[in-house]
Amino acid sequence: MMTDMNENTLTVAAAQGGLQSNAQQLASSLGLPYAKVISDLKHCKIPVLLYLTDRGLQLQQTGKKAPGPVTVDFVSGSVAHRRIFGGGSGQMIAKAVGIKGSLRPSIADVTAGLGKDSFVLATLGCEVQLIERSPIIHSLLADGFSRAELNFEIMDIIARMHLHCSDSIEWLRQCVEAPQVVYVDPMFPHSAKSAAVKKEMLLFRDVVGEDLDAGELLAAALETAQARVVVKRPRKAPIINVPGLSQLKPSYALEGKSSRYDIYALKKID
Repeated sequence: MMTDMNENTLTVAAAQGGLQSNAQQLASSLGLPYAKVISDLKHCKIPVLLYLTDRGLQLQQTGKKAPGPVTVDFVSGSVAHRRIFGGGSGQMIAKAVGIKGSLRPSIADVTAGLGKDSFVLATLGCEVQLIERSPIIHSLLADGFSRAELNFEIMDIIARMHLHCSDSIEWLRQCVEAPQVVYVDPMFPHSAKSAAVKKEMLLFRDVVGEDLDAGELLAAALETAQARVVVKRPRKAPIINVPGLSQLKPSYALEGKSSRYDIYALKKID
């Protein structure tokens, strides 16, 4: 569906003519409007674009003071820096999921988001299933995968990452081979008292929304995981309540400066 330039919904557009066909196909697959080629973001009247550029697919706010794009980039930037200088198996996330010595558990990241935590775990040698229920965020992930698969330095890491577009609760209930660890990082309600969040990530939050079913997701994770469930939370946030199990608490927690990992240990990881 073509849209006029005053359309107020998320719209797919190409940055230049050579990308038009791919942008049209993406719009059709996602059921989103399409706005031909848009090269002037400052004066575009559509507030948010799913923007196909020669640098990849971007979730892009428009206007004169628009923040930078939200994109999935496993090759460069902060993700690449962490891969090289992040601390290896000494990182708190590695300890949380049970990486120790030569042990590398299989992991399902059921709140994949932009895939950064999954990439860290795959970098450390884990096989990781990434489940993302937002088709829009899934399309950003798929684009990031397609570019990273061509990079010689990280193609082996990407090969350990397996992307699914699915409702995570249903995926957990139907998965054939249960992962040893289920990793949950739900989107939590934004608080005016919390530390400033980058404008790009506020845009991401607007698209994804809050995970209002986090309790149900945790319940499904506890029913499916072979060995443990790991829940990432802001450091001072309350634990997630599981419906019907109000007294359930994590076995223990690992706490950092801004976040913590609540670990629900089910059995020893072999």
